Amino acid sequence: MNIKANIQKFGTFLSGMIMPNIGVLIAWGVLTALFIPDGFIPNKEFANMVSPMLEFLIPILIAYSGGKIISDERGGVVGAIAVMGAIEGAVVIVDGEPTHVTMILGGMVMGPIGGFAIKYFDKWVENKIKPGLEMLVNNFSAGLIGFALALLAYVGVGPFVRSLTDILGEMVQAIMNAGLLPLANLFIEPAKILFLNNAINHGILTPLGIDQASQNGKSVLFLLEANPGPGLGVLLAFCLFGSGAAKSSAPGAAIIQFIGGIHEIYFPYVMMKPALFLSVICGGVAGTFTNVLLGSGLRAPASPGSIIAIMGMTAGGTYLGVLCGIFVACAVSFLISMIILKSDKSVSDDFLKASQTIAQNKAFSKGVQNNKAFDAKTLKEIKTIIFACDAGMGSSAMGASILRDKIQKASLDYKVINLAISKLIDDPNSLIVTQEQLLDRVKAKTPTAEHIAVKDFLSTPKYGEIIEKLKE
Repeated sequence: MNIKANIQKFGTFLSGMIMPNIGVLIAWGVLTALFIPDGFIPNKEFANMVSPMLEFLIPILIAYSGGKIISDERGGVVGAIAVMGAIEGAVVIVDGEPTHVTMILGGMVMGPIGGFAIKYFDKWVENKIKPGLEMLVNNFSAGLIGFALALLAYVGVGPFVRSLTDILGEMVQAIMNAGLLPLANLFIEPAKILFLNNAINHGILTPLGIDQASQNGKSVLFLLEANPGPGLGVLLAFCLFGSGAAKSSAPGAAIIQFIGGIHEIYFPYVMMKPALFLSVICGGVAGTFTNVLLGSGLRAPASPGSIIAIMGMTAGGTYLGVLCGIFVACAVSFLISMIILKSDKSVSDDFLKASQTIAQNKAFSKGVQNNKAFDAKTLKEIKTIIFACDAGMGSSAMGASILRDKIQKASLDYKVINLAISKLIDDPNSLIVTQEQLLDRVKAKTPTAEHIAVKDFLSTPKYGEIIEKLKE
């Protein structure tokens, strides 16, 4: 497996710990925005929830999610116990008072460790437990392993992560002080289109951003990847200067990208004309430079990267700066895209080809090379239709919505949902729709289910085929 595929796989694992807990990060951001002394409606009593939520709840939930990914609920419980050692082991004394260090990275370390520990213990004792003692062994093993890991984390992991967080924070601050942060978009914008965004956003920017926001009340790091301006600029340029299928689909894509926050919808437009990479890179650099210049920042991650989510998480007093960052990024990307499109009209015939290239690139990034064709089997036993992708949201949710609407118009009665691949359960009465590059993973997880692979959740003729098969 190549380096890019390994990074993609690692990023998917990291996002699996962070993304299920985006809700609590948003809740913490709203509490901070409203009730701290500098908030919109200061309230001392309500503000008492801010620190415990950041110091305990968020790291414990992240550790639980990490352990659960490795070994179901028991792994999550052991990971949650273990991270308490890291949390307390990282306490520092400030002005004679004990102060907890944000232990997001500690949760991302101890959660998987707890999951692996209980997983290998269970494998070791498999078929060795006397009948009737299963519950006793399961409960005590989880408690004792969690206890041992908590002590280990208190002594080693907590202090190490505290030092690492301090070093990374100082490095980020030094980069910002030197005015070099905008250069990060030289890598972030192409990485988004090559499907490496999870590794960058959730693996690096979110943990560092939360730590920075806990100290300063905001962080510009949350805007590096989430800024919708660069992609919006490309789509607006296609609306005015594109032609053919690309031009006709660009307005709808712009709404989905800007309002819905589903950025991957603009990727085929960039891929059909590789020169447009320059547009999103320059737009991203310009947007970040504007945000740094104006002191813009968010209180918590904006996920997805929708203008609604971004405005909801914007720190007080920086609304104008954030909007300027988006507008500048959009304007720069639009102007460069306009020049590229006006100088070459040949892109109009390449939209479908670019969409296919996107699927192939994503497949390559995941190390999947065997993309199988649609195998139309009988669907008469199907009860549930599931759209599955890495995170279980974004484009898969849009695809589920599209098919759900078609099913209702066809007067059919089927439940249509979207899930992350990690949450799939094998069921012979389910039909799973996934992207071609994910098909092998989905089949391995659900061997008895029916499977249909598509190149693009948002635009595929196979939904019509599904409807016809369901009618039969």
